Amino acid sequence: MRRPGRRAVAGLLALVASSLCAGCGTGIGAPESSGAPTTTTVAVERVVDGDTIVVRTKRGLERVRLIGVDAPESVKPGAPVECFGPQASAQLHRLLDGRSVRLETDVESYDAYGRLLAWVVRRPDGLLINEALLRGGWGERFRRTPNVRYVERLKRAETAARADGAGLWAACPGR
Repeated sequence: MRRPGRRAVAGLLALVASSLCAGCGTGIGAPESSGAPTTTTVAVERVVDGDTIVVRTKRGLERVRLIGVDAPESVKPGAPVECFGPQASAQLHRLLDGRSVRLETDVESYDAYGRLLAWVVRRPDGLLINEALLRGGWGERFRRTPNVRYVERLKRAETAARADGAGLWAACPGR
């Protein structure tokens, strides 16, 4: 008898996994590589750095990576603190400490590190945090993602920050 190929096995595993999670609700907190976009409102538990937060969901604490934002490193183990990393982290603290947010997933729900990928909208004012960080020069656009719901807004925000010499665009040589 012939053994199934890797693609067949992967397809079968994906089918089994999706059927097991058919009643999982919003999908937030249920690891999967991709799926239908979801939206949920959660409390921000803490800011990790300039592009990652921890939120409290129905299932417990979850790490969230902001889609489309690449902030300089400030806490990555084994990596040096990068130019403007502490400032980017401090800005995300100012924007989100003690707040609730709406998380919107897109095409790809989780990254390779198991972090939920989300567009983060502050409540109640509706500020798209991903865009606000780029507009202020607190990070640059992360381009390697299939998640593109707000990509045009991010492009405009980064272009304006570069033109204005905002944040890291003035503070970090070689940017």
